[in-house]
Amino acid sequence: MSEREDKILHVHGTPNERQKRFFASRARYTAYGGARGGGKSWALRRKLVGLCLHYPQIRCLLVRRTYAELKNNHVQPLLEEYAGVLEYSEKDKLLRFPNGSYIALGYCASTRDTLRYQGQEYDVIAIDEATQLSEYQFSIFKACLRGTSQAPRRMYLTCNPGGIGHAWVKRLFVDRAYRSDEDPLDYLFIPAQVYDNPILMQADPGYVRQLETLPPKLKDAWLYGRWDVFEGQFFPEFSYEAHVCPPARIPGELQFFVALDYGFDMLAALLMGCDEAGNLYVLRELCQPNLTLRQAAEAVSKLCADKHVAYAVASPDLWNRRQDSGKSGFELMQSVYGMPPMCAADNRRVPGWRVLREYLSPTKTGAKLWISSECTELIRSLPALLCDTVRPEDASDEPHSITHAPEALRYAVMSRTHYTANEDLPDRNFRFASTRKDLLF
Repeated sequence: MSEREDKILHVHGTPNERQKRFFASRARYTAYGGARGGGKSWALRRKLVGLCLHYPQIRCLLVRRTYAELKNNHVQPLLEEYAGVLEYSEKDKLLRFPNGSYIALGYCASTRDTLRYQGQEYDVIAIDEATQLSEYQFSIFKACLRGTSQAPRRMYLTCNPGGIGHAWVKRLFVDRAYRSDEDPLDYLFIPAQVYDNPILMQADPGYVRQLETLPPKLKDAWLYGRWDVFEGQFFPEFSYEAHVCPPARIPGELQFFVALDYGFDMLAALLMGCDEAGNLYVLRELCQPNLTLRQAAEAVSKLCADKHVAYAVASPDLWNRRQDSGKSGFELMQSVYGMPPMCAADNRRVPGWRVLREYLSPTKTGAKLWISSECTELIRSLPALLCDTVRPEDASDEPHSITHAPEALRYAVMSRTHYTANEDLPDRNFRFASTRKDLLF
């Protein structure tokens, strides 16, 4: 109940058990969702209104990708449910309460939109459909969560599998794989399915039947809230059960090579092995940012130190001469002691992804590509790749943070394959891409 000018407002609705957990959460970052129909939007609105009524002068921000979505999904229901209590300003994009609290209404369809929030301060931030935002956009909003009042500093997110933000939401809230500057105690995930929402199931049983008849990938994501399979996933063939193994299961008798994708923002290097049947194994990974070319070469040499590594396949742009030194990246890296002989990758994207898809596809004899369970970045990134919206046979380059390790793996498989644009299927002779195409081992 809310009171204003001797009027009592009755707000109907009883929270289900998952919604009660959401309301009770005191974590700094709480994510609620997974499947569709779990009552996320209703709970998010109730939580914000409850905080605003309880804490005078509290400053809240409610964000969705576009303002039109925000207005239809939240503003209209709030004005209907809390008529006489809320004052809505279309010009200022604010919902005001009698005690001085307010909910600012925001949208974030692009990086440019995000920059408008730099330097702003909010006590509570709610992001609806968080997987539609990038990790960079999320980081900007995290920086806005500050202030000097006694009100709590919290962020509430609703989410479904898929979208540009799938990888970071899954990492933080589902996999709970934290970086050194992230405190696990700050993060809480409350999974929800339509079966947790008895009010919706009773009011619209047809909606549940509709979810139950979806194609397998959509059904897994939208009905069951599975985070490893979702619509728009570039490599649905990838399976943790089929492609990941403990290091002890990787054979010892292999031909070793390394594949790397270098950028100053991230070096991704994979120590690879190939057996006599042409099966590939990813033994180790190195994913490290802010390395110069020489530092990157030193790191790669350490990655390969105890193996006889035949070659290192890398992006062809390393063979371009740099304006600052007059030398190429290849020359700088190859001059480092212990760096394996380098060759330029066949970096054609669509053929490369096609070959990698073949390695991931199931066969009667089992997987053709195995990844050590210690290669956590590759295991995280590979299934999170999205299809490019313009060219579906290519992987999207957004979010960029998950592209490095898969790019290195693409170079790796192409280095084992003789493939031309006119061939339907590649063979797996022990060839590797180079300026000398006749090299074999």
